Amino acid sequence: MIGAGIFAALGPAARAAGPGLLIGLAVAGLVAYCNATSSARLAARYPTSGGTYVYGRERLGEFWGYLAGWSFVVGKSASCAAMALTVGAYVWPSHMHAVAVAAVVGLTAVNYTGIQKSAWLTRMIVAIVLSILAAVVATSLTSGRADPARLEFGGASTAAGVLQAAGLLFFAFAGYARIATLGEEVRDPERTIPRAISAALGITLAVYAAVAVAALLVLGPSRLGATATPLSDLVRAAGHEWMSPVVRIGAAVAAAGSLLALILGVSRTVLAMARDRHLPIRLAAVHPRFAVPHRAEVAVGAIVAIAAATTDLRAAIGFSSFGVLIYYAVANAAAWTLAPTDNRPPRVIPLLGLIGCLALAFTLPPTSVLSGTALIALGALVYALRRINRSQPAEKP
Repeated sequence: MIGAGIFAALGPAARAAGPGLLIGLAVAGLVAYCNATSSARLAARYPTSGGTYVYGRERLGEFWGYLAGWSFVVGKSASCAAMALTVGAYVWPSHMHAVAVAAVVGLTAVNYTGIQKSAWLTRMIVAIVLSILAAVVATSLTSGRADPARLEFGGASTAAGVLQAAGLLFFAFAGYARIATLGEEVRDPERTIPRAISAALGITLAVYAAVAVAALLVLGPSRLGATATPLSDLVRAAGHEWMSPVVRIGAAVAAAGSLLALILGVSRTVLAMARDRHLPIRLAAVHPRFAVPHRAEVAVGAIVAIAAATTDLRAAIGFSSFGVLIYYAVANAAAWTLAPTDNRPPRVIPLLGLIGCLALAFTLPPTSVLSGTALIALGALVYALRRINRSQPAEKP
């Protein structure tokens, strides 16, 4: 969750919302809180691999579970490619695609040997990134170039711009869904998963708020919205040019951490869908030694590597956005159906989450909405064709 988004999302969000950036962050945090609460209660009720694919199937019906799984796998595979390309852009821009493919191969190998090693590497990455972000915030706020007047909310923001900024910033919080996909691989999932989701969301929101405030105080919304590398520009504007290479390293490490978690979560959803024969059954195999869905991980890694070698960074991000919000919309709809005996959240939480996800989805740039709608329609068509094929009687020999 504290990944490449913190190094890249603030610029586009400030461009959309102007001085309303912090309001957009608050809206994103509210929608994420609703989604996190719904996901946590569902994960405690259904502690199995698959996340909202399982929740939608069990609470809403087979189609909605399938649609959530389809949206997650395809959308997050594109996100994996985007994270890999971000690594390449920061590490070696002139050979971005080659570095991206190498990152995918290496991190897929880490995941292949079990989530214990993945968790250890993730902790190390988070420690590095948090240290860099803390240094950026501290040096910016003490530089003497921070002006509180830049935080003032003026008339340059619009409601649509604030919602679009919230949509862009929302994906910084999306990692809690990958916690929920690991229900079969953690101890005491009914207790562990809800606590992990809530803690991760709270920490991430605090970090994003601190960095956003520092960036606005030093750069202001106009300068922040005009840059593609907001944190590098922030330390330079604060008079600490020497920190710029450190920030670039932090961005590459953060993107690698996001990619590690993305591959982990997507492969678990592939496992669940393969078990139900919505994907080839061979992908449901679990390694006898490492206890991971090794074929699913290799398949996801191969698809992401191909995408990273052939696609553009912006196209990969835009393609993934719509599908991820639909995934969370299904999660909130599923949480609405929980009974009081299932530790159901207050009904207002999944309702706000559902409305929020749809609102943010349809305020994304038009190209993202169109490509996302086409993606959902394609998934529905595949499902319908499979249903028709299964309903036809077998031919007699």
